[in-house]
Amino acid sequence: MKILVVDIGGRNVKLLATGQAVARKVPSGPGLTPARMVPAVKKAVADWRYDAVTIGFPGPVKGGRIAAEPVNLGRGWLRYDFRKAFGRPVRFVNDAAMQALGSYRGRRELFLGLGTGLGAALVVEGIVQPLEIAHLPYRNAKTYEDFLGRRGLDRAGRKRWRRLVAEIVPRLQHAFQVDEVVLGGGNVKALKTLPPGCRLGSNAHAFLGGFRAWEKAR
Repeated sequence: MKILVVDIGGRNVKLLATGQAVARKVPSGPGLTPARMVPAVKKAVADWRYDAVTIGFPGPVKGGRIAAEPVNLGRGWLRYDFRKAFGRPVRFVNDAAMQALGSYRGRRELFLGLGTGLGAALVVEGIVQPLEIAHLPYRNAKTYEDFLGRRGLDRAGRKRWRRLVAEIVPRLQHAFQVDEVVLGGGNVKALKTLPPGCRLGSNAHAFLGGFRAWEKAR
């Protein structure tokens, strides 16, 4: 069975299907709605064959369904009929959980996606648990996402933001008692060094997680 993985980010929606070597993308942003995204995705992959779709969604997913509207995108995600629009079975996975699953090497792993927002997921003995820590308060009435997401990088500048990453990530690593932390998301390019016990993620891990998620569903 061939799977199309749709990884929704704050700036781009990244696409890859089983058997394809090069990913494609369509623009994202705060005005992105499913009614805009799905036709753009279908047009971008019109020459690809796929039997089912995995969507990495930047928000809560429960029981394979979107549980809340995304914070950094447009509206209309809860009621949209993705299966009808794609004409194929669709499975939703929290985007951070999808990349965590794809990057997992064993034992206990914490994934942190440093992108437009802050994605997080925990993997313990192969079991993935999305974490909604982005909007928890951290300091001065601001959340973890306010410090580690794109707004934090833009406000603090690269040098200060790197110090924030070095301060916050070890605290989360200790709090969740994990063996390693995987740092993904577009903002990791701004890092010069990684905190101890961390390694870099990649878009390839997100796609692999999308393929693995469907295998687990079967």
